[in-house]
Amino acid sequence: MTSIRTAVVQLDADTDVAANIARAADLAERAAADGAQLVALPEYLHYRGGDDGFRASARPVPGPHTEPFAEIARRHGCWILAGSTAETSPDPDRPYNTSVLLDPAGAIAARYRKIHLFDVSVDDGPVDTESARVTAGEAVVTAEIDDSATLGMTVCYDLRFPELYRALTLRGATILAVPSAFTERTGRDHWEVLLRARAIENGAWVIAPAQVGGPPGIPAYGHAMIVDPWGIVVAQASDGVGIVSADVDLDRVAAARRQIPALANRRPDAYAGQPVVQSP
Repeated sequence: MTSIRTAVVQLDADTDVAANIARAADLAERAAADGAQLVALPEYLHYRGGDDGFRASARPVPGPHTEPFAEIARRHGCWILAGSTAETSPDPDRPYNTSVLLDPAGAIAARYRKIHLFDVSVDDGPVDTESARVTAGEAVVTAEIDDSATLGMTVCYDLRFPELYRALTLRGATILAVPSAFTERTGRDHWEVLLRARAIENGAWVIAPAQVGGPPGIPAYGHAMIVDPWGIVVAQASDGVGIVSADVDLDRVAAARRQIPALANRRPDAYAGQPVVQSP
C-alpha cells in the first residue's frame, strides 16, 4: 500500500462523557464507511471541562473509552487513532492523557501517553496547568501501519517540541499524528505554522484532528487538517464538527526527502552535547 485514505475528525466535546464518545464514534463510523483506511480523532475526545470531572472520567485502556472504536475498526477493517482520553494511572488525581492506535482487528497496536503537558500562562489568553491533573508519559512511540507506513504518535502541546518529531522521524515515522484541543488564542497564530513546520522539517505527512468550540473558559481553535511532506495543507476542516479526508501518498515522503535531504545532512557530531557559544 503506497497510499492510505485518511480521515481526520473535528469534534466539539463537552462534559457528557457518554454523549461525547457516541458522537465521536458516529463520526468515526461515517469516515470508515466512506472508505477511510485510517481514521484519526482528536485529543480529549471523551471529555472537556473542569479538572475534577476529567479525573473522574479516567478509565483503564483498553476499556469503555476505546472499545466503541475497536468495534468500528473490526467492522470496517480500518485503523483508528483514538486521539486521547483519560487513562487511569497509579495516581488517581493525575490520570494519563493517552492516545491509542487500534488495528483493523480492533486490537491495540500502540499506546502513547502525552509527554509534554500544557503548563502555560498566555497574556490575554489561556492559563492552564495540565500537570496538575495529568501524569506525563515517558516513552516515544511509533507504530507500523500495514507494513507500508510508520505512524509517529504525539498529542497537542507536543507540537511545540520539534526534537520529539525528529526523534520519531529517526525511528522511521512517515506520518506524524497530532490529535489536539489547541486553544483558540494560540491556535490562530501558531497552529498551522507549527503543523507545516513539523511536516517540512521531517519530510513527513502530518495528520491533525482537532477539537473546536467547547465549554466556556478555553475555547478550542479547530481547523483540523492534513499536511503533506512539502508542507502543503491538502485538507482542512471548517469551523464546525465534521470530517476531512485525503489520500496520504507515501511516495511523496521519499520525494520530499530526496529533494531536500535535511535528515541526511544533519550534523549531530557538530552540535550534540556541545556548549552554546554566544556571540560577543
